[in-house]
Amino acid sequence: MRVGYGGGIPPNIGEGDRAAGADGIRENLDPSWLRGDPPWVDLFTVWLREAIESRIPEPNAMVLGTADADGRPATRTVLCKGADAAGIVFFTGYDSDKGRELAANPYASVTFPWIALERQVHFRGAVTHVSMEETEAYWYSRPRGSQLSAFASEQSRPIGSRIDLEAKAAGVADGFGGFDDGAEVPVPSAWGGFRLVPSVVEFWQGRANRLHNRVRLTKDDAGWHAERLQP
Repeated sequence: MRVGYGGGIPPNIGEGDRAAGADGIRENLDPSWLRGDPPWVDLFTVWLREAIESRIPEPNAMVLGTADADGRPATRTVLCKGADAAGIVFFTGYDSDKGRELAANPYASVTFPWIALERQVHFRGAVTHVSMEETEAYWYSRPRGSQLSAFASEQSRPIGSRIDLEAKAAGVADGFGGFDDGAEVPVPSAWGGFRLVPSVVEFWQGRANRLHNRVRLTKDDAGWHAERLQP
């Protein structure tokens, strides 16, 4: 199945703005757009805000890629819960599949696939735990039901049936006084946040005829370097 991007009129040399895609921006993504400290943060903030304003489903959803100690990769979708100059933050169980893989190989990638806007942003870098203060601040901002479910779940471990899962969650809820009200639910000891600290960031903008725009930032000892990539 082939899906088109933007119009079907091939742009002539020097008329690349005729290849505008669904993001509504006629100008072509260019390395000069990358400003800020670090240089990815301003454009990413704008694109994330525009994804939210466009009301696409789960605009903060991102595909997280990890690898185990033997280098075997796995991907899954998680929610970004923080994005600033320090990096990209998400929360999970430390004993989950991804938590164990990050313990064995603390390097990951994330992709924000804003397909409806014909935009993507990719991050790669080392992953560290966030502070306990950050974990607690996020935990206590969550709805009580989400806290209880996370407390009940031995994430990524097998369970016999949906009924068993619901009964386990109900038992935990009863222990704290109920789903709607009761005692404060503490942060589980094996649950918390990770921060991906980017060393590679790539912005992708869909264009007509698959002649997409790709701009990559790479960090080394001398700082950040931007370059245009062929699609």
